[in-house]
Amino acid sequence: MSNNHSIEKKPPYGMIAILFIGAFVSILNETLLNVALPSIMTEFEVNATSVQWLSTGYMLINGILIPASAFLIQRFSDKKLFITAMTLFTLGTFLASIAPAFGVLLAARMIQASGSAIMMPLLMNVMLNAFPIEKRGAAMGTFGIVMITAPAIGPTLSGWIVEHYSWRMLFDIVLPIAALSLIISIFKLKDITGKREIKLDIFSIVLSSIGFGGLLYGFSSAGDDGWSDPWVYGTIIVGAIGLVSFIVRQLKLDVPMLEFRIYKYPMFALASAISIVIAMAMFSAMILMPIYIQTIRGISPMESGLLMLPGALIMGIMSPITGRLFDKYGAKVLAIIGLTITTGTTFFFSNISMDTAYSTLVILYTFRMFGMSMVMMPVMTNGLNQLPAANYPDGTAMNNTLQQVSGAIGSALLITIMNKRTESSATDIVQENIAAGNLDPSQVTGGAEQSIPQEILNLAMLNGINFTFFISTFIAAVALILAFFIKRVKSTSQQKEEQPAETKIEQVAAE
Repeated sequence: MSNNHSIEKKPPYGMIAILFIGAFVSILNETLLNVALPSIMTEFEVNATSVQWLSTGYMLINGILIPASAFLIQRFSDKKLFITAMTLFTLGTFLASIAPAFGVLLAARMIQASGSAIMMPLLMNVMLNAFPIEKRGAAMGTFGIVMITAPAIGPTLSGWIVEHYSWRMLFDIVLPIAALSLIISIFKLKDITGKREIKLDIFSIVLSSIGFGGLLYGFSSAGDDGWSDPWVYGTIIVGAIGLVSFIVRQLKLDVPMLEFRIYKYPMFALASAISIVIAMAMFSAMILMPIYIQTIRGISPMESGLLMLPGALIMGIMSPITGRLFDKYGAKVLAIIGLTITTGTTFFFSNISMDTAYSTLVILYTFRMFGMSMVMMPVMTNGLNQLPAANYPDGTAMNNTLQQVSGAIGSALLITIMNKRTESSATDIVQENIAAGNLDPSQVTGGAEQSIPQEILNLAMLNGINFTFFISTFIAAVALILAFFIKRVKSTSQQKEEQPAETKIEQVAAE
């Protein structure tokens, strides 16, 4: 195999299937544990801040390692890279399933994350190299099933398992699938993208870890500790300095770890901007709906997960369909339609009440996921199509890194907005009830949350959730405005067909 990123005549479907399985279980695992966190808190006797690190730590490791994926994909063969990543993920899963203490479980999650960080960039890079540009929409649509459906199914599956079995079953189910994928890859996987003899700049790794790690840690901690906490804004400042230093260094290197010069391609830059905004908006429903369903409405984790299942199924069904529509019509039309639906449904979520019908919530959430399914993969694929083949690893690494960072930032912002609005609403509602004579001032000692009646706390939290969805509506609207600037990236063959006859004659004569 040459070092050029050549496109094979016949796509390696068997190899792609193996990568799909590995990527699916690694992404599924990222959201699978969220519903189980209360059970883990009880078993290991840890507080909410500590147990949250099972999710935050996973995201941190991904954010630190994903920037290096472009180097790893180019430096090592597809087979060796996948086997190494899958071995780490399988080992982490096994340790998590037998973890005797919380520290062991946290370490196991970190090992899992170190393996899963490379899965998505590797799969996307193989897909880009395996299919010609005019067929990538359908291919990436199928890939979207993994990217979108896995995290959407996670809460439903987790809710059912936790309600009927131990949280350890979450890892016991993933373990045999991961092990089978690893065994098959050893015998069946091959290399198609080629590799280059490039050296890793160690200082870039250090700056990347400080930059992305600091930002992810700071923003992830803000939801619990608040923005005024010195540790929160201190790590964000250090992370920002590290990130700026990292970018400056990459621009000076001949062979950078992460190629920021790809932003000279306008459609890729626009696709990145839209993806960042969408990732932030997407977290509004993923984070706020379980809080509304379980905490305010008192509905079980199982039913909370089931609420999201139709949306997950719709996204899975629509992903390949959207891919084919992208091949035919391009990303702009799909993105505008999808983001209009997403913005509209997000606004409707900002008006939910204490007695909103469960069926209404299911329909709204399903329509929201339907809109999302028409946006992410078409926009990302259109942006990647503009890059030279040699920059595909850089593009996929950049996209995955930004999604992790923007997801962490988005969730932190939304949680903070919800908490602050809930606190102010609780104070206002208490004062209104005291003024109306419905509440004895002696019942509320100094406004302490523990002294406020649960009905008032629930109403205040509902106001906080509604307001946060309202803010998310504007975030989604920004992405909708950006979608109007999308232009379709055409293949080289399409461009040649559209050339004037005189130009074609000149090219033939020159040949």
